[in-house]
Amino acid sequence: MPFGRWGPLGVAVDPATWRAVPYLLGSIVLGGCYFVGLVFAIPVSVAFVVIWVGVPMLVLTMFLWRWAAMLERRLVRWSFGVKLEDPYRPRPERGFWNHVGWLFGDPATWKDLGYLLLLFPVGMVEFVASVVFWCVSLTLIIGPIPIVLGDAWLTIGAFEVDTVAEAVPAMILGFALVFAGLYAIRGLAWLHGALARLLLGADETKVLAAKADRLRASRARGVDAAETERRRIERDLHDGAQQRLLAVALDLGRAQAKMDADPEAVRELLASAHAGTKAAIAELRDLARGIYPAILTDRGLDAALSSLAGRAPVRVDVSVEITERPPPAVESIAYFIVAESLTNMAKHAGATEARVHVSRQDLRVVVEVADNGVGGAVAVPGGGLAGLADRAATIDGIVTVDSPPGGPTLVRAELPCTW
Repeated sequence: MPFGRWGPLGVAVDPATWRAVPYLLGSIVLGGCYFVGLVFAIPVSVAFVVIWVGVPMLVLTMFLWRWAAMLERRLVRWSFGVKLEDPYRPRPERGFWNHVGWLFGDPATWKDLGYLLLLFPVGMVEFVASVVFWCVSLTLIIGPIPIVLGDAWLTIGAFEVDTVAEAVPAMILGFALVFAGLYAIRGLAWLHGALARLLLGADETKVLAAKADRLRASRARGVDAAETERRRIERDLHDGAQQRLLAVALDLGRAQAKMDADPEAVRELLASAHAGTKAAIAELRDLARGIYPAILTDRGLDAALSSLAGRAPVRVDVSVEITERPPPAVESIAYFIVAESLTNMAKHAGATEARVHVSRQDLRVVVEVADNGVGGAVAVPGGGLAGLADRAATIDGIVTVDSPPGGPTLVRAELPCTW
């Protein structure tokens, strides 16, 4: 199909094709700069190692080529759509020699060097291929135009084009070469992306192992969060509704015993039992809302968060920019993140206003709760904010807290989601 993604016209109008062209033409310049700088700096640094001056020079050179490699990852991502995460080992906190060992012992350092040294010859091939393609195709398209319009001729190698009958096929061939060249550009982009993925990307085995470790940790945190929630429900039932219902039973028992002897006391006991029953029902309703609020099931996240905002002690602006409802697990976690954040704001922040914003970014639901309070919020183990992170971790989500002393505070959650 000519208009399909890989059809001639599809490739011609695809922005990915034209994003690759500047890099393929300009990589020879960057590669030449990297090559000359490294070929000069590395031998000089190594030569001066014997008098110790070369050690900091070599460390600085390694940092510079790491910076160049990080720049290349961004350029490759923009030009070819190849996303490359930084593959480096964790940086030591302090110590010059610790940093030296970190740089020398990290395989990614040497893979970066290999890529930067290869970029010059690879860029040269890409530049020559691109220039030849554009020159030949544009010459065949533009060159015959004067022949068609008047008396002129075009010489291509041993061939001379001087008639309209010869010019039209030449122009057709030029357009054909344009489309063929666009496929060649996509091929060069794919090959360069594969080279970048091999030398600048993270080791796939290590990436998968890290992801497995993260998922195991998330599962463990989810189990802990569920166990903590179960204990909270048990405690609330035992200390709240159960105690009130026990008091109601005692009042009713005393009223039964005094039914005939003291009707006035019975009336007071029944009133007390009635009040205790209503209080127990209210506590059970609040407990059920804490497990999964009915409004969230019936009317969705926007209505549920608006209900939370209506019960808050300060003004809360709610903005939910999601057209389709996310899965129930995502809705529930988003709701409780907002609920806990507003509760913390009311107890500790001293805020006068807050803002709740929920949006969709790619395949994630992003929840932001901000207030103008005093700040200083910290996620401590066993605390409410840490519990939010544990909830989000059950679906591989992330919760971050930005709360400098003096405020403002921003709680941001990114929850993976597919519709």
